[in-house]
Amino acid sequence: MDRTLESLQNIIAQVLPHRDPALVFKDLNVVVILQEFWESKQKQKAVFPSEGTVVYESLNSPGPPFVSYVTLPGGSCFGNFQSCSSRAEARRDAAKVALINSLFNELPCRRITKEFIMESVREAVSSTSGNLKDADDPSTSIGAYHYMLESNIGKTMLEFQELMIVFQLLHWNGSLKALRETKCSRQEVISYYSQYSLDEKMRSHMALDWIMKEQESTGIISQELQLSLRELEEARKAGQELRFYKEKKEILSLALTHLYSDQVTTYSNNGDQMYLTLNGSHSLAALK
Repeated sequence: MDRTLESLQNIIAQVLPHRDPALVFKDLNVVVILQEFWESKQKQKAVFPSEGTVVYESLNSPGPPFVSYVTLPGGSCFGNFQSCSSRAEARRDAAKVALINSLFNELPCRRITKEFIMESVREAVSSTSGNLKDADDPSTSIGAYHYMLESNIGKTMLEFQELMIVFQLLHWNGSLKALRETKCSRQEVISYYSQYSLDEKMRSHMALDWIMKEQESTGIISQELQLSLRELEEARKAGQELRFYKEKKEILSLALTHLYSDQVTTYSNNGDQMYLTLNGSHSLAALK
């Protein structure tokens, strides 16, 4: 633990030389420090391709406890895990969690190397009762994971996580299963979606999928949304990274908005075919 703290303090000294490393986590201006950290990374050009700013979001609440989220460049999201009596306190707590994770991401052990890949594959095999031989077969889950890691050597875990979130959502959404049924190889799917970042177009497409599911099973969106809200709350209180849960909530909320608004238009020739237009959606047909 002492070595880890020393490593984090060394990173602070390198990225924020005007700050006292011993006082950073005690500083009430941790919101400012987090912003300075990512601005410094931007100047060093050691930032994510989908560059953005540090963004805060506070949930509407008539009183405590208050909840605040902070989204970092690249999309990683963190929230306050303590019970906060003010919005300012919630924002500071969320910023502290995000800063700690940002600093950890700079450690050498958080960068994808050959050694890191081998250890990660072994852990994946152990947790799934798979076989190490599967790592050389991209048609297997272990092989696909190995392929993705190999394709991202040199990146940090937060950078890799940005890509993984896309595939987690596609799995949750049912899109990966649908693609397998069209005989698309895992390499084709990975190569195709590796070119995309999670943006409004992709969210709109996933929302469209859930609207279609609602036509087959009324109430499924509301049920899934309630589950996602519970998962998001539990993950926040545990101090975990939140983007997967938060994106599910956003996609499902978007689906409900379009489902019950005038933006959805239904055309039917035979009573069971529906076409829905969502702004900026793109098709999976490119992979079929």
